[in-house]
Amino acid sequence: MLLSRPGRAAALAAAWTALGSTAAADAELAAGERVFRNQCMGCHAVEAGLNRAGPTLHGLFGRKAGSLEGFNYSRAMREADLVWTPETLDAFLAEPNAVVPGTIMVFWGLRSDDRRRVIAYLEAAAAE
Repeated sequence: MLLSRPGRAAALAAAWTALGSTAAADAELAAGERVFRNQCMGCHAVEAGLNRAGPTLHGLFGRKAGSLEGFNYSRAMREADLVWTPETLDAFLAEPNAVVPGTIMVFWGLRSDDRRRVIAYLEAAAAE
């Protein structure tokens, strides 16, 4: 079916918008992966079962803090009354000791843009 000129223009505009949104989302995920590599990967992995100095972040969202089998968490993290969501992780990455007082995770926090990007990356890369 051929589209009229106005219909064709609308279809092209919608396609370009979708491509732009996809490109922007891809760029955000790539930026989040860079933040993860630079700030998190020394201690954490996104692969299931791969614990380092910190636990794997695979399947993080929806998990109770300090509950991953096979990882030796600090007492503060085991006793923390929180479930990991994008919102709780955002607060934790901003000020770890304010969210989980006594955590032994050596980390000073991330800027807002970096938190948003790394959380988006983790939602994609560490999903169950």
